[in-house]
Amino acid sequence: MEYFVYGRDRPGAFPLKIRLSNEHWDFMDQYADRLIARGPTLTHHGEEAESTGSLHIVDLPDVQAAREFAYEEPYFRAGAFESVLLCRFDNVLRRTMWDFTEAVEGYGRYLLIAMDGADAGPLTSPQLIVYGGLLTLDGHTRLGRAAAAEAPNPEAAAATLPARGDGHTEVHPWRFGGRPAQHD
Repeated sequence: MEYFVYGRDRPGAFPLKIRLSNEHWDFMDQYADRLIARGPTLTHHGEEAESTGSLHIVDLPDVQAAREFAYEEPYFRAGAFESVLLCRFDNVLRRTMWDFTEAVEGYGRYLLIAMDGADAGPLTSPQLIVYGGLLTLDGHTRLGRAAAAEAPNPEAAAATLPARGDGHTEVHPWRFGGRPAQHD
């Protein structure tokens, strides 16, 4: 079963996350073969961007394992997150972020979350990196949809996953995450 975990940073948490980054990566290394997507959401794109949250979509055997993943993670344990959204994830595209090959130069990457209770029907944009439905942990109730996508700007990204009904789509600049490459 796949799970969507999005930790929203508490104000001022960025320096704490920088200090804990190696512990975070060591923790994530244990799940490397089960990660569907990972990476920070940011204040804006560019060199001076600060983290505003952490996305992980991970394949785990059950709800208990998902809770351990979300709540034993070093950023959470140290108090870096204001809140954590933990949901089942129905991976409509059936791929990981590493399978994404349609990158467009000059486009930004975005995490989109629409908590509108809508079904994650098929979407056809080639700029979708991952896309799926968000469900309660028991899998019985639809909460909404989430996607990581490339787009020329936040407005175009939001149009990729339009909210339905009275809902709205959150748009967060995002980048692929993981341990930085070690150079000699």
